Amino acid sequence: MADLPASAMAALPACRLARVRRAASPLLVASVALLSLAAPPAAWAVQDCELDGQPINPNNGNSTAGKTGLMRCKDRDSGEIVREHQLQNGAYLGIVRYYENNKVVKEHSVNARGNREGQAREFSPTGQLLYQSSYDNGRETGLARSYYPNGQLRRLTFYAEPGERASAEFTERGQLSALRCGDKPMLAPLLDDARLCGFGASPGQVELFDTKGVVRSRLVFAAGKRVRAENLYDNGKPASLIETSATQRIERRWSSEGVQRSEVVHLLTERGSSRQREQEFSEKGTLVRDRSWNPAGEPVRDQSFYLNGQPRSTSVYGEGGDARTVEITEFHDNGKQASIGRYLVTSRVRQSPMGTHQRFGEDGRLRAESSYDDKGRITRERTWDASGKVERDDEVFEDGSRKAFAR
Repeated sequence: MADLPASAMAALPACRLARVRRAASPLLVASVALLSLAAPPAAWAVQDCELDGQPINPNNGNSTAGKTGLMRCKDRDSGEIVREHQLQNGAYLGIVRYYENNKVVKEHSVNARGNREGQAREFSPTGQLLYQSSYDNGRETGLARSYYPNGQLRRLTFYAEPGERASAEFTERGQLSALRCGDKPMLAPLLDDARLCGFGASPGQVELFDTKGVVRSRLVFAAGKRVRAENLYDNGKPASLIETSATQRIERRWSSEGVQRSEVVHLLTERGSSRQREQEFSEKGTLVRDRSWNPAGEPVRDQSFYLNGQPRSTSVYGEGGDARTVEITEFHDNGKQASIGRYLVTSRVRQSPMGTHQRFGEDGRLRAESSYDDKGRITRERTWDASGKVERDDEVFEDGSRKAFAR
């Protein structure tokens, strides 16, 4: 007992607390005394319990042994009832209630294992029902519901193994604010999820509202699965849209001005999802990047564009394998080719140049050319002037030195 924390001592009946103080070390007693000066009076409230009008100590097994009935505990200072526990032959079994200001705020039942069993409810200080649920040996089961203090339904949740299976949330106005469908209708009779979740002949159309009563989302469900989800800005314009089919999911996003900024297509398989195409758009809605991947998740093509609509760069990847290559072409903003070269893709972030790379002027004429060996090392460099005359033709060595290429 010498190491019992002060918080635990505060919950003990007065008679037992005295025994603990006598058994505790002087240091612990001094610590408890100091804490008592700072702690609020409620933390040190002492409860007096009785059963059939007779005093009983719930912390003393001898006091409760063989007893059956409803144990009631009151605050010694105020005389207000604090809790009730049902006893059956000395065991806590049956109803449990907690009170505030002599009014029930929580009630449930426990089984022989001490786990919640059957109905459980919570109330506000005014007596308004706030939560109602059912338990099976400590696990919530079936339809649970919570309420706002004004009595308006706040949330519905259906529990079954392995846990939460379906749910719906509401604003204080009574409008739907969130919906999670199960694999079959589960929220009736308080919500017609058979219709809303599309378990009938046609898909379910759902609108979700914010606390101001404004529509923030529009959803479509088919057989319990969400196939379309549109989120809206404050001005009512679409912010995002997700559409799902058996094989793909498409995600789109817009600016608050109504301009589309992105579109992503995912391939759906039994193993999960992988990106197939991703497009990015400027603030004015022009395409600035377009990427695509194969079903294995490897890049296939990557294009970027100037704001004037002209191509900026194009990367085309070779077939899969240990030696994937990519050919990268860059452009001037007038549409003329600026450079071209092939690379060996050694990792997601590393590329090794290979073969001959060329650079061009804005007039489309060849201005420079570099050659690389199979280790990605430059071996030759040539440049031309605007008229097409060779300015330099050098052989490049491993140490970076060079000399005029022998003809």
